[in-house]
Amino acid sequence: MRYGHNLALCEVTAEVPAGSVVGLIGPNGSGKSTLLKAVAGSVPLAGGSVTFGGKPLRELGGRVAYVPQREEVNWGFPVTALDVVMMGRYRALGWLRWPGRAERRAAEAALATLGLEGMAGRHISQFSGGQQQRIFLARAMVQEPVLVLLDEPFTGVDVQNRRVFHEQVRRFARAGVTVLVATHDLDEVRSTTTHVLLLNRRMVAFGRTATTFTPANLRAAFGGQVAVFEQVPVFEEAP
Repeated sequence: MRYGHNLALCEVTAEVPAGSVVGLIGPNGSGKSTLLKAVAGSVPLAGGSVTFGGKPLRELGGRVAYVPQREEVNWGFPVTALDVVMMGRYRALGWLRWPGRAERRAAEAALATLGLEGMAGRHISQFSGGQQQRIFLARAMVQEPVLVLLDEPFTGVDVQNRRVFHEQVRRFARAGVTVLVATHDLDEVRSTTTHVLLLNRRMVAFGRTATTFTPANLRAAFGGQVAVFEQVPVFEEAP
C-alpha cells in the first residue's frame, strides 16, 4: 500500500480462518486503517492481493461490511438512523430497486437488536458517540456480511456500548462471519479476539491471540516496554 510515493504498508501475509475475530494492533501510523481500507477495496493495492475463499474479494459484492472511524463520518448530513442502516441493502438490491417494507423491517430489527428500538427516525447527530457507532454496526448487520471490518470502534465509547459491540461480534463469529477490528485498546484485544495481527508498516506477527499476544511481539511492534496482564477471554477461539 502506498499513498503517493510514501510506503504505508508492506509484507503482510496472513490466512484468516472463517469465523475468526482478528485484532489489528500497532502504533499510530502502523497501517491498521490502511489494511482495513485495502480489504474493503476503498484504496488500491500497490502490489499483492486480497482473496476470500480463494477468490478475489471484489466477487463478494456488498457482503463486505465496513464500519469507519467516527471522525470519517459527516454527522451533520441530513439522514436518520434508519436511512443509514438501509444503505447497507442498496448494493444487494441493485440500482433499479428501491428499498421496500422488507428492507425497512430488517433495518428496524437490526437497530432494535443493538438497543436502539424506537429511534429509527432520529437524525444521526442526535445520538451519542457510542450510539452512532451502533447505527453503523446495524448497517453492517443488514448487509448479511461474510466479512466485517471495524476501524477503532471503541474509541470514546462507554462500557455499555462496548458490551453491545462485543455481543454482536460474538454473534457474527458464531455465524461464521469473519471480523477484523483495528484498535488501540490492548485489553480489548486480549479478551475479545481469537487472533491478532501486529503491524508497524509491515506485519510483525500473526496468529492465535493466546500464543501471539506476547510481550516480545508487542515490543517488536510498539518498541519499549509493554505491560501485558492476564485476562479472562470473552469467548473461546475459533477452531
